[in-house]
Amino acid sequence: MFQQLDLYPGLRKTLEDLGLDTATDVQAATVTAALEGKDLLVGARTGTGKTLAYLVPTIHALASDTLPRHPGTLALILAPTRELARQVARQAEQLTSRTPLNTLLLTGGEPFKIQVAELRKAPEIVVATPGRLLELMEKQAVDLSVLRVLVVDEADRVLEMGFGQDIETIAGAANPERQTLLLSATLGRTGMGALEKTLLRDPLRIDLSAEQAQTIRHCVMLADDRSHKNEELVWLLRNQPFRRALVFANTRENAERLFTLARAQNLEAGVLHGEKSHDARKAIMERFSHGRMNILIASDVAARGLDIPDVELVINVDLPRRGDDYTHRVGRTGRMGREGVAISLVEPGEWNRMIDIQRYLKLTFERMEVEALLGKFRGPKQTRKSGKTVGKKKRKKAVEKPGAKRKTPARKSSAKKPAKRKQSPITGEETLRKKR
Repeated sequence: MFQQLDLYPGLRKTLEDLGLDTATDVQAATVTAALEGKDLLVGARTGTGKTLAYLVPTIHALASDTLPRHPGTLALILAPTRELARQVARQAEQLTSRTPLNTLLLTGGEPFKIQVAELRKAPEIVVATPGRLLELMEKQAVDLSVLRVLVVDEADRVLEMGFGQDIETIAGAANPERQTLLLSATLGRTGMGALEKTLLRDPLRIDLSAEQAQTIRHCVMLADDRSHKNEELVWLLRNQPFRRALVFANTRENAERLFTLARAQNLEAGVLHGEKSHDARKAIMERFSHGRMNILIASDVAARGLDIPDVELVINVDLPRRGDDYTHRVGRTGRMGREGVAISLVEPGEWNRMIDIQRYLKLTFERMEVEALLGKFRGPKQTRKSGKTVGKKKRKKAVEKPGAKRKTPARKSSAKKPAKRKQSPITGEETLRKKR
């Protein structure tokens, strides 16, 4: 597709050298409309090539125009996390290598004065996180008065992280005649409608967010409890084939606990969560990206915006809380047509949430079993038509007749026999789980 478009020669040559001649669905739907200058609201799952979908038309438009010597910021790309911003900036630098355009990355954790000095050089393309950009705007270091293109990437995550008001403030300081592109993995997020109304003018809506990758195999393994999940996780990391694996937990504490478990099993793993410093996060990502470790354990907060090639396995040790979170997690594998496997470990209390995720995303999870690890929980004994567990009815308290004598129940001995403990043959942990 790209070779059929009348793109800026240097950009077309770079795309050709990178072997990017076939467009994905979201690229085919977005690029032409963006080249026409329309405001766009684009919904497409993670890993479908949204970054290229907005970079190609933006770079073409700026490189093809006759620009003044120091025009200031002409394109601003906002990303919710440092990792995503860094990845977008790298791709922008690659695609502008045969153009007169320059790209600047602005994120927290980097020297403020150096960023101010770089802004004085008037780079045409700025990739930034909202917080750091606002800090620079407060110091009058950023001029958006001649901005031609504003891009908000992963808008649903921007809203989830509380940056909605920041985005509106930034947009309010920008050239009102600009083109605006709003991209998100999901379009149903609370606040998305308000953001669309504030930022976009008569937008074209492109919604491919409901389409699930046919290259991802969605599986579940049932577990009795947390200890059972530990055994399953270790078995999967030792026996499931993968080049790189991402393991997800719902909290920082659980991520740290799983990291300790993995290291105790001599598995090459790292951990990412919100408490990690910028330098620590950067070092871990470099090790993972360059293959010096092949397992990354992360919380949802820490994993936002990660774009790592060759992730072939995603394991949800904690089932995500919402369907949109599931989409973001498993979208790290099966990217750009490659095959991937997503395995969720589900214990009894998570069954109904699993059903909700299936229905919301219109998925059917494949049941995965390992004979040596089969537990007592094989699914609920009774389910509703929806597939959810049938809850136990609360017994009504018997109404006492007036004058009736109360029966005093015989007291049972409170002494309990000590539970027998056994050691897991896989993790080496002691567990109170009964023999299966």
